[in-house]
Amino acid sequence: MSTRLGLLLSLAIPLLVPATPMAAQGPPAAAQWLPPEAVISLHVSQPRKLIKWLAGAEMTEAITALPLYQQQVSKPQFREFLNLVAFLETTLDTDWQTGLARLTGGGITLAICPEDTVVAIVDAEDERLLERLHEIFLNIARSEAENEGRSGTVASKEYAGVTVWTFDGEEAHAIIGKRFIFANRSEGLKAVLDLRNTSAGASLSTTSAYRAATQAASADAVANAFVHVAPLMDLPGVAELLDKSRANPLAALVFAGISEAVRSSSWLNLTAHIDDKALAVQALTDGKLPEPTSPVAFALPQKASDAARANLSVPGRIAAVSLYRDLHRFYAGKDDLFPERTSGLIFFENMMGIFFTGRDLTSEVLAQTEPEVRLVVAEQRYDPAVGTPQVRLPAVAAILRLRDPEQFKPVVEEAWQKAVGLINFTRGQQALPGLIIDRPMHAGTRFTVAYFSTVDVEDKTKLNTRFNLRPALAMPGEHLILSSTDGLARDLIEALSPQAEPAAAPTARTHSVLDIEGAHAASALQANRETLVRGDMVKKGRTQAEAETGIDMLITLVKLMDRLKLSIGARDGLIQAQLRVKLNLPDH
Repeated sequence: MSTRLGLLLSLAIPLLVPATPMAAQGPPAAAQWLPPEAVISLHVSQPRKLIKWLAGAEMTEAITALPLYQQQVSKPQFREFLNLVAFLETTLDTDWQTGLARLTGGGITLAICPEDTVVAIVDAEDERLLERLHEIFLNIARSEAENEGRSGTVASKEYAGVTVWTFDGEEAHAIIGKRFIFANRSEGLKAVLDLRNTSAGASLSTTSAYRAATQAASADAVANAFVHVAPLMDLPGVAELLDKSRANPLAALVFAGISEAVRSSSWLNLTAHIDDKALAVQALTDGKLPEPTSPVAFALPQKASDAARANLSVPGRIAAVSLYRDLHRFYAGKDDLFPERTSGLIFFENMMGIFFTGRDLTSEVLAQTEPEVRLVVAEQRYDPAVGTPQVRLPAVAAILRLRDPEQFKPVVEEAWQKAVGLINFTRGQQALPGLIIDRPMHAGTRFTVAYFSTVDVEDKTKLNTRFNLRPALAMPGEHLILSSTDGLARDLIEALSPQAEPAAAPTARTHSVLDIEGAHAASALQANRETLVRGDMVKKGRTQAEAETGIDMLITLVKLMDRLKLSIGARDGLIQAQLRVKLNLPDH
């Protein structure tokens, strides 16, 4: 085992577990020893709760069932790791869970600073155990260095009254009572020790951004992270990501207000909570909310009671999105949002002009919609009489609410049939089969569906991909449903009926809500496993075994997630996002 591996193991294991608050006699908060230039700071707490959650029977069973874990078990490096853990348990006379809690019981802080400097501060509950562990790894490092002819790389020296060690000549670490301090560069450790000896020196904890972020965050979190946003804005990748919404109308529609809030932020704070089978993360930032006259104000609820409506539930639902979006205002501000008129935007406007018989898209079409957009993705149920495609695509639908349904429904119906007619005309020019239009009735709503006939197809078990599509238009009550299949359209008609179970009330000022259901997402992936494996082999040059391993890992990880919910909105003048992931853990 190399010295670097030994060091990483000694550091990485404690860093995986957060800790409880320190006793009153302990050293000051770790943030007081971090330089004010730190860009990201992660502090974790409540170790025993997290150890119980991560090492409990349910989580252990779920993790050991993962293909990745099964692969690692057979590797020499993993067996070496397990042997090291067993050796430490015997030598230190403790099991790893108890030892880990005693080594991290006072708190863990990890900071990323300028010049690629990483600093970690771990406060132990048991000072003697920390010293014994360091002595073990020191002996291992010395032995390996001597065997490899580099004994000079393991050394110690005094700095600011503290013994500073290095195991490879690059990293530096020190132990001060119960506190273990590590930096990947000696300069990083010196900066920490300098702050330790300066009673009134500026540190991360004295910066206004850090103080504001920690005050806004919940105090009972298992872990919290502080991000100084301004330095990140100078990174090309971050700036490029935020700029995408300025050039892509769809990205602007979905992420409106979010990228602008991040750009105007000075800090971002993340807090994490855990319960029996769920992890909840809350993000808060002090980014400015757009003014009501801003071009992106179309995505912001105008009244305190306004919010994105609850997502619709249908059989086989994979994902659902609900957005508070004023489409009329969005398109009315297109010249400000997209100063450069792209060819795609011009083509879209031309097609809409044809479909809606020259009506003005802004004032006569989109003005007829309420400020809400809902999307649903669900597994398809295939009729055996029709057949099953070889590649099974999920069904997708968009749901809008109309201001004047009686007046606008005939306009939408005409536009939809023109679109189908144009598709049939284009396919006819290429000697390809076209769509057949039908008008069935379901739950008191007559709707329109177009489909490809399979009458002349002999083998209906592996149909062409186009048979995934049975585009449908349904307008029950005040709603407009545009669906890729009639099956999903029928389910949505039922979900929107007055007899359906009422949805939960929306959270005020929430403008975006996402729900994902792991079981149905995994089922959709499993149904297309062979296709995904072939795609990996062709696109990534993998062997069949490698591709199968990768796809199976993806499916297993998705199965591990029972349900995910993300909501974004505003709270007390701050931008807030809440993510909750419920895991699919076995019951014990």
